[in-house]
Amino acid sequence: MANGGPVEHGYPHLETVRAAITALYKRLSYDTIRTFSTSVAPADVAFCDTDDLYLGAQRVARELVRHYRLPDARMIVGFRGMTHAANVELAAGPEYFVELNDRFRTHRRDIGAALAHEVMHVYLHRLGLSFPGTRDNEILTDTAATYLGAGWLLLDAYREDAASSQKLGYLTPEEFGYVLAKRALVFHEDPSVWFTSPQAYTAYVRGRERALRDEQQPPLTAAGWAGRRRYARDRRRAQDRHAAGPGADVAYAFTPEGPDGHGSLRVSFPCPTCQQRIRVPVRGRVRARCALCRTVWECDT
Repeated sequence: MANGGPVEHGYPHLETVRAAITALYKRLSYDTIRTFSTSVAPADVAFCDTDDLYLGAQRVARELVRHYRLPDARMIVGFRGMTHAANVELAAGPEYFVELNDRFRTHRRDIGAALAHEVMHVYLHRLGLSFPGTRDNEILTDTAATYLGAGWLLLDAYREDAASSQKLGYLTPEEFGYVLAKRALVFHEDPSVWFTSPQAYTAYVRGRERALRDEQQPPLTAAGWAGRRRYARDRRRAQDRHAAGPGADVAYAFTPEGPDGHGSLRVSFPCPTCQQRIRVPVRGRVRARCALCRTVWECDT
């Protein structure tokens, strides 16, 4: 939790975020992902200053348990002084003890954001889905909470001005915006209408621009002129067999089809929706269907 300190910006964790989206699709399946088509509604997690602190926190926790479809899980919420925003004890269940930073006693509007992250820890724990290392596992948790419809709360808790700052979660504001935009493109949502923080809205717009660029990379037909020209050059080099392959700054890669390395070419590229690599023959216009997320893409290979 950034509380008055500097807030990191940009996309330093983007590769881990993309790996987390792929892991969600692989572990949950396309059909399960589709059951999260509706995000948490602002009214369901609203917290008024006149609400009882403990009863209100329990109510919001129950709503997030319901959203994540954990009907046999019970969250017991308490408050204490700590460095981090919150902590959850990942036991066997069905009761889980969640501790929130004492700061939330007076910043109650952000309790939903903290609980969205902690209840997702329980969800992933039950799934048996984790990444090695604390940092990557926390990024997985933020990404999963956002992609499954509750992480807009975490981005909305981001506020920054010349005198103060606050940010919850391990993703940067722009990375939260990126994942939110990925979700919005799949489920045709507009999360921008839920933001109460102007800084959160700005971060979402920037993240959405980055997410849309994923759908404008060759060999997709939506790629721009410069990308298409570079792709054509890299394709000629791959057909030459002796020239250097594409640079490390492009996501596509060419491989020969034949077992001896002399067959016709295929190109692989990450699916813009789930980041699973798609492999198609190099033969002009083709339609590529991702086997993981079932999205169909128009390509010019």
